[in-house]
Amino acid sequence: MPISRRALALSSLVLTGEGARPGGAAAQETAPYPSRAVTWIVPFNAAGVTDSTSRLASRKLGQQLGQPVVIENRPGAGGTLGTEYAARAAPDGYTVLYGTNAAMSGAPALYRRLGYHPVRSFTPLQGLFESSNVLVANPLRPYRTAEEFIRFARANPGRVNLAHAGVGTSTHLTAVLFESIAGIEMTHVAYTGAAPALTDLMAGNVDVMFDYVATTRNPIAEGRMRPLAVTARARIPALPAVPTVAEVGLPDAWSSTWSGLFMPAGAPASVVERLSNAAAAVIRDPEMRAFGEGNGSRPMEELNGEAFARFVTAEMERWGEIVRRSGAQPL
Repeated sequence: MPISRRALALSSLVLTGEGARPGGAAAQETAPYPSRAVTWIVPFNAAGVTDSTSRLASRKLGQQLGQPVVIENRPGAGGTLGTEYAARAAPDGYTVLYGTNAAMSGAPALYRRLGYHPVRSFTPLQGLFESSNVLVANPLRPYRTAEEFIRFARANPGRVNLAHAGVGTSTHLTAVLFESIAGIEMTHVAYTGAAPALTDLMAGNVDVMFDYVATTRNPIAEGRMRPLAVTARARIPALPAVPTVAEVGLPDAWSSTWSGLFMPAGAPASVVERLSNAAAAVIRDPEMRAFGEGNGSRPMEELNGEAFARFVTAEMERWGEIVRRSGAQPL
């Protein structure tokens, strides 16, 4: 049966989108970005320094974009579950990820099957903060200095219980590096996050842990945990009396943790530029800088766009070699 001219006209309207209703798919495609709320994925629990940093930074990003930025916590597997979730989101600029060095640089060497690639699956937008970890011990343990701790651990392989926030997290990878350089072996106790691990450390259920200055500074001041060393290259102003790993004889045990803002790969160049510029403004914000510096962190404002992408690639290679050298078995 021949197709009528009216039918042809109607099909032409559908194909060209001229018959689409206002507010439909065609209207959304032409709407200026951003035209609705952006989701900010935090691949950790709603507690700790990653969450608090994200909440301030997401509010600042919303101010730059003129749209709400909503936090969504998706914890698990050292941050890799939330990171994989973000990698699979639509590359339209409405999903961004708070990425960490653990998920973006250590995880590829720790997991045989990872549902994303730190470089190919994402577009790095902006480095946020770089900070060091502190090795802390329960104050009732017999070692009062890092040197005493290392001697004890060498003489008692496996007797020291080390808490960390989960396999592949910075608290785990930092410990792996420290063990390898110090020539010690500890029993690792994995938790679902840093908060319960620190609680057990202060209760005396575990012996030592590496964690951020932000989360350890107050318990240290209150005498609920004892600082032994920082993993920074130089002493940290927030903990000026605590020696560096180099000062206790382990210069190669230095490390830093970092965070940055990512989005799924494949977004339009105009959206990438908009988000990248907005993120750069966030890390330059005085309140944001003061927040990070108060937590013993350095703003990474120089790492924007391609510079940040090169940094992530270099970090992935560096931490991959550290994990392989340590002998840690992929999961």
